[in-house]
Amino acid sequence: MPFASRGAFELYYETTGAGPPALLISGQAMTLAGWWRTVPVLAESFRVLTFDHRGVGRSAHSPWPFTVAQLADDAVALMDAAGAQRAHVYGISLGGMVAQEVALRYPERVQALVLGATTAGGPGTILARPEPLGFFVRAGAMGPEEAEWAAVPYNYGVQTRRHHGERIAQDIARRVPDTTDALVYVQQVAAAASHNTVGRLHAIVAPTLVVHGEDDVVIPPSNGRLLANAIPGAELKIWPGAGHLFMTDEPRADPYIAAFLERHTGAQPGL
Repeated sequence: MPFASRGAFELYYETTGAGPPALLISGQAMTLAGWWRTVPVLAESFRVLTFDHRGVGRSAHSPWPFTVAQLADDAVALMDAAGAQRAHVYGISLGGMVAQEVALRYPERVQALVLGATTAGGPGTILARPEPLGFFVRAGAMGPEEAEWAAVPYNYGVQTRRHHGERIAQDIARRVPDTTDALVYVQQVAAAASHNTVGRLHAIVAPTLVVHGEDDVVIPPSNGRLLANAIPGAELKIWPGAGHLFMTDEPRADPYIAAFLERHTGAQPGL
């Protein structure tokens, strides 16, 4: 099995497809299995790299806390191990925070950037309502399957919950076998809480697409609008009726993102 070395950590990763590299960065408590819908779509045109964050899935565990910036360094170590000098970078939720840091800390490594269902952090963040915030604080102490099903009203849009329950069941079946332990869950929450790129977003030079679900109650879509307004030349796509996991709610989202990346394959930063 392929692993990338990052100091004391071994990060598990997988590659699928052939072509220009595209690195996918997972959200909170999400292993690389959470990308199961997205990988086959992007792999039609790209060599897709997915990995487990430190402490998650098959990557090495550690009792020490970490920051979003350290997770960005992990992501670049994975690129090094996979032989990807430059890559398209696509992160969702916590992964979108990490993707921002990759683009800011390693601009020469990012071909194009996709920020899904995420935020710049800082004092201007538009917070979720108390109910979803309180739930995700408690979720780390729940059993894996209980937490996944309890999170359904927060992760998915109303139409998916009413008419496409099979999509939700498919997602959960993929996620439950590789659960994140309570300590790492808390560490990820703390890392996300300290994330703040507000004063630096103007320095992102990669072509950027910001994607959000209009009905996201975990990270409200106003955060996506703030990101798109702050990043020079960024495009914004908000999917009506979609929640936090917009790629499940809206099957057109993955092909839309693939088309954006195809458009910017071969472009130089800042062009």
